[in-house]
Amino acid sequence: MNKTGWLNFSSILLAGLLASQFTYKAEMNTWADSPPSPKSTMPAGDAEQGREVFNGKGVCYYCHGIDGNKGQRPQLAADTAALIAQLNPQPVDLRNPKVLYLKTDKQRTRAIREGHPGTGMFPDTRMTDQELTDTLAYLALLRSEGSAKRK
Repeated sequence: MNKTGWLNFSSILLAGLLASQFTYKAEMNTWADSPPSPKSTMPAGDAEQGREVFNGKGVCYYCHGIDGNKGQRPQLAADTAALIAQLNPQPVDLRNPKVLYLKTDKQRTRAIREGHPGTGMFPDTRMTDQELTDTLAYLALLRSEGSAKRK
């Protein structure tokens, strides 16, 4: 290899090394600036508070039924009830874990915050983070009650 070729090769090697070092340091700084929250510091969900959100502010009960009892929907305006009756697919029975497509709280959070594509579930951005955490705790309670009844 002649001197010019060696110089070009060295320049490329040096540039690659510096780029990888820059990327490594940038990644380290990202982690240093925003460490992941340990699970122990996450607020605990209060299922009773979640029940109030589910049957109130969250309006989950419109489609999923009062306290998750799909057959027990609230009195709704006729046009609202007609729209819910036309949903395809119909809202799932939150007390039957066998029919639930969302298996993790991360998936459930996304569906609540952003809506659930392919269903009539619309996004809910009005719930606070704590209300969402409480609602997830309540949904877990509904699933466990549903599992116990099906055994």
